Amino acid sequence: MHIYIRRSLLTACAAILAMEILSPAAAAAPSGNKGREYYEQRGDVIWEIPNKEKVIALTFDDGPDPDETTHILDLLKKYDAKATFFVVGKQVEKNPELARRAVAEGHELGNHTYDHAYFNRRSSVESISSQLNRTQDAIFKATGKRSYLFRPPGGYYSDRMIETCKKEGYLVVMWSWHQDTWDWNRPGVRKIVNKVLGNARNGDIVLMHDHVEGKSQTIDALKEILPELKNRGYRFVTVSELARYNIP
Repeated sequence: MHIYIRRSLLTACAAILAMEILSPAAAAAPSGNKGREYYEQRGDVIWEIPNKEKVIALTFDDGPDPDETTHILDLLKKYDAKATFFVVGKQVEKNPELARRAVAEGHELGNHTYDHAYFNRRSSVESISSQLNRTQDAIFKATGKRSYLFRPPGGYYSDRMIETCKKEGYLVVMWSWHQDTWDWNRPGVRKIVNKVLGNARNGDIVLMHDHVEGKSQTIDALKEILPELKNRGYRFVTVSELARYNIP
């Protein structure tokens, strides 16, 4: 199954170069010398999958969290929405039942390192592989399934990290630059809502979090985002499903 997804993603990414490239102001700068266009052309990294269908991928980083993830799963279920959770390995070990619930309800899990490690140009292949493998083990132990999507904390990447991910069988998934909600910084529910609703486009990958320091504003924001996007005709899909849609 993951081979099919990978091929679909590679095909889709090759076509993205024909689309308008957005300003990188909202994205983390790469820790390597090559930018988005290079990696998209190679099919190594995706930021979004522009297409003619009204589909959008909600993604949540840093969980699972016993409070926040639970409420988010409840809301997703209410609106028949599927999402991708980029989980931290040690959080999965603490809350395996939430990882199982997410998978059982049709969501997918992505790898977000074992302890939210930031990779830079000095990060060794061994340290990167260790973070990937420890998280993969935690996911498999909790759910019986493996993940083939990886999102680096902070969005920092390098040639070494991307090549290591490829060798380990992962596709690197970022997010749409215009859909970085900054919800981890708790900017206010209205700002989170406006960021998503004011910029929604077919094929977007929205970045949110299901584990933040302090009281989360993401849950209250989702109470407005989910029904409004559904009213606009959007369907909420996983990143893997998003990759199967054609680019016009």
